[in-house]
Amino acid sequence: MDDERPDVLTIGRLAHRTGLPVRTLRFWSDEGAVPPVGRSAGGYRLYDAESVARVELVRTLRELGLGLDDVCRVLSGRTTVAGVADAHVAALDAQIRSLKVSRAVLSTVAKRGSTVEETALMNRLARLSAAERKQIIDEFKEEVFGGLDDPRLRDRMRAFSIELPDDPTPEQVDAWIELAELVRDPGFRARLRTWMELNTPIPGQGRPPGASIWWARQIVQTVAEVRRGGVAPEGPAAAEVLSELFGDADRAAVLRSLEAGIEAGAEHYRRLVARVRGQNSSPDATEELEWLARALRAADQT
Repeated sequence: MDDERPDVLTIGRLAHRTGLPVRTLRFWSDEGAVPPVGRSAGGYRLYDAESVARVELVRTLRELGLGLDDVCRVLSGRTTVAGVADAHVAALDAQIRSLKVSRAVLSTVAKRGSTVEETALMNRLARLSAAERKQIIDEFKEEVFGGLDDPRLRDRMRAFSIELPDDPTPEQVDAWIELAELVRDPGFRARLRTWMELNTPIPGQGRPPGASIWWARQIVQTVAEVRRGGVAPEGPAAAEVLSELFGDADRAAVLRSLEAGIEAGAEHYRRLVARVRGQNSSPDATEELEWLARALRAADQT
């Protein structure tokens, strides 16, 4: 019989040679990926040495994620491995991006202990299109910064954008979810608007003295140094620091701006924006700002 010849393989011997299950080889054969080279007298499929090589090629392409239809197109010469691979690279890139988003959402859910409703909201926020994300930020900018009579602020806001890259990291997606929730919160918008109004110059007058705290990091660095030195905010050394930082500026106005910014969570907002952009933001200055507020209150009571 033909199936007794050493150069001809039954499907069972092909399975033994390749290490694949018979049912897999039978399915591939039925789909045309590994057609038999002939039939035995009893009607059984027969394969040869080239069939073994073909099985190995099919297995390789399948392990790389190609569907059996694509495999058959390659093997029949209707397309090339390179052409199919290029299409699959694009599909894999899209799948990887989607998986990163899913991972970020699930990581945030686990960290927060979120409810089903919160999970659904976070998933929607994470999967918004670029245009939808821009609309959220534009609405936020208009409500918080719109109408403020400050040319420098207008220029800064015109150029201000918060965009996720095409291939965001899980950390960027996580930060975007939190930022999107924050900027959509009417309470946060109102608190930030109050803070911005306190820092916006009155026409014909200079910038309010408290505005410099949030844009001049040397103030934060100075406070960080004195804190490391063990200086208490209520002590005489703290009063000297205030004099160095603010001179004869209106300390009450400085304190009002500072307290409004702390209440608004401006520092947290700043750091979230940096994380979404993938930037290395400066260290969290919340403790330094709170130390400064305590020092200003203490000075006001003396």
